[in-house]
Amino acid sequence: MDPAIAPPESVERTLIDALRTRLQADTGQPVELQETHISWVLLTDRLAYKLKKPLRLPFVDFSTLALRKHFCEEEVRLNRRLAPLLYLGVVPVCGTAQAPHIGEVGGVGDGGAPIDYAVCMQRFAPGALLSERLAAGELLPAHLDRLARRLADFHRDASVAPPASPGDAVAQAVQPVLKVLQQLQAGGDSPYLDEVRAWVNVQMPALQQAWPARRLSDSVRECHGDLHLANAVLIGDEVTAFDCLEFDPALRWIDVMSDVAFLTMDLKAHGRSDLAFGFIDAYLQHSGDYAGVRVLRFYEVYRALVRALVARVRLQVTGTASPAASPDYLACARQLALTAGGPARLLITHGLSGSGKSTLAGRLLALAGAIRLRSDVERKRLFGLDALQRSVDHAVDIYTPEATRRTFDRLKACARTALQAGYPVIVDAAFLKRAERHAFQALADELGVPFSILHCQASEAQLRQRLAARNLGGNDASEADVKVLEHQVTDHEPLDDGERAIALQVVTDDAVDVAALHARWLLRV
Repeated sequence: MDPAIAPPESVERTLIDALRTRLQADTGQPVELQETHISWVLLTDRLAYKLKKPLRLPFVDFSTLALRKHFCEEEVRLNRRLAPLLYLGVVPVCGTAQAPHIGEVGGVGDGGAPIDYAVCMQRFAPGALLSERLAAGELLPAHLDRLARRLADFHRDASVAPPASPGDAVAQAVQPVLKVLQQLQAGGDSPYLDEVRAWVNVQMPALQQAWPARRLSDSVRECHGDLHLANAVLIGDEVTAFDCLEFDPALRWIDVMSDVAFLTMDLKAHGRSDLAFGFIDAYLQHSGDYAGVRVLRFYEVYRALVRALVARVRLQVTGTASPAASPDYLACARQLALTAGGPARLLITHGLSGSGKSTLAGRLLALAGAIRLRSDVERKRLFGLDALQRSVDHAVDIYTPEATRRTFDRLKACARTALQAGYPVIVDAAFLKRAERHAFQALADELGVPFSILHCQASEAQLRQRLAARNLGGNDASEADVKVLEHQVTDHEPLDDGERAIALQVVTDDAVDVAALHARWLLRV
């Protein structure tokens, strides 16, 4: 075994066992011990105490008391950005390895120098981790929508990395991937690694211009860094990320899309691509970072490799494999690489306000693994408005001909980026003008991808009822009301013969079979 990953000294395990016994005596309750490859966690009925193992690994060094204290303090500081109520502080462990006890938060030790340090946290309810909710079949799209919005706000406010030369920007994106591949290769042969490495070697020159552009657009920030399903938790109605990566700044100062990719990869590895694309849709609508779609797949492959390496290190350090239900992350990395540059195709919606376009598009994107662009959201973004803000409340007219032109220019540019990255794309807009529809058909022709129109229809009574309910609820980006609908009825330009030939006609008064609709879309070539 590599001496860098030798098991911790027995005295440390003596300390953990003795501390667990002391906490059980103090609380009068059982104390659960959980172990990862780099830490121990003692769970009382109310609190969690996390101690770092005295290890020196290729990616982390907790080998001295001073280093463990420093990284405990860093863990609290960094995680309070996203989970301030969970992280109570750093506590000293006092006494001896045979008779230890927990000191006060921020204390320096009572009656002697601390022998170790622990991060003190509020304990959350069992089963609250998103990984646990997923396993129980209780992880809902609404949970991920809330996390996506929270993460987008966190990324927006996070510190921005300093400028870097194009060469440094490329190296900082690529070197971590090559390092993980090297570590995995050194640990043993795998039939998947050669295929993944070959794909990475192709992607590096293909993305040569993307990395500097991402750095120039302030997309590299101080992120979470370890955002898999077991590091996000549902507390009440709020979903928050915790346990961010504190021990290596280089692995935390990353492209925001690398943070997103960790969670989407983990969902895909667990067989829930539908939830992954729902999460991406919510994040992109809130952040507007459609340029990041270009590098998303690269980071998903990287994150799968990271989890494969963690599983290997866990086995070497603890002697225990990952749970049987854990995904094969190497297989996931290979699958992501093999499906890159997949079935890019373009679908635009068409129909009057209230005809069900956005509802159907939202359901279809999850099934198709598509990137969606919403005109209502992007129009408001151009004016600095959030999706649910009403333009009338801000005394701004966002529906002028110029505003409409700018909106469709942005939709087209973002659609181009996502299509070139190999994703199906749904542009969710009314598309009541023939020129607007023809512009997107021309884009599809230029890129050589299939083009279709999702033509949604509903009865006038249904249209009016939906618009009234939507405006009363105030939970949709659209500001269309009955007056707008009446104008659309008289002013819209119907599909011509050529458009009807490529249209997917859907009547939304009753339930729509989205799986069948998806199958019809795939038949369009």
